[in-house]
Amino acid sequence: MPKLTIDELAKMRDRTRRTMVPREGGEFRAKINVHMGTCGIAAGARGVMTALLEEVEKRSLQDVLLTSSGCAGLCSREPMMTVEMAGRAPVKYVNLDPAKAREVLDKHVLRGTVVREYALGVGSEKTDV
Repeated sequence: MPKLTIDELAKMRDRTRRTMVPREGGEFRAKINVHMGTCGIAAGARGVMTALLEEVEKRSLQDVLLTSSGCAGLCSREPMMTVEMAGRAPVKYVNLDPAKAREVLDKHVLRGTVVREYALGVGSEKTDV
């Protein structure tokens, strides 16, 4: 296997960064991170993720990146997901179920309106959204 050059590594880094951080003008309209630690899974995060995967496929959304992570540290508020969109602070949604997750996808990701009744906070601040 040939060795990679510094320029090739830089290109790989930049390409990966664009797909990971939509707020910085990446290739994706939105990144949705479903928190799937043990507590999230026990509370129903798999159902939330399945609903989002089905909805993204049904709508043929090529510019929405679905990811998962471990526990966000608020086990009592699971299932949770974080929505990141270009030019906006991330929004953390709590106490979700599949129907609520679909609603967030439709209203927040596709129409740009934060769903206040499920939002815990914006960015790293707990706030009225």
